[in-house]
Amino acid sequence: MDGDPADEAWDAGDLACGPMLLALRARLERLAPGRVFRLTTRDEGAPVDVPAWCRLTGHRLVLAAHPIYHLERRKD
Repeated sequence: MDGDPADEAWDAGDLACGPMLLALRARLERLAPGRVFRLTTRDEGAPVDVPAWCRLTGHRLVLAAHPIYHLERRKD
């Protein structure tokens, strides 16, 4: 991807945070540790929920500029 550090990407659209985070978890599990994932989500709760989910799960939030989030898969 041109200038985009993401190795994988997913546009979750208007999916609510609960189901979106479950789907995101499955997508990140398929990604190699240390790889970057770009999430696009238009859910209004995402600016609070995505950083909180990253803190809880150990994934690193690299960039948060709603509706775009870059997450680095934890290295375990």
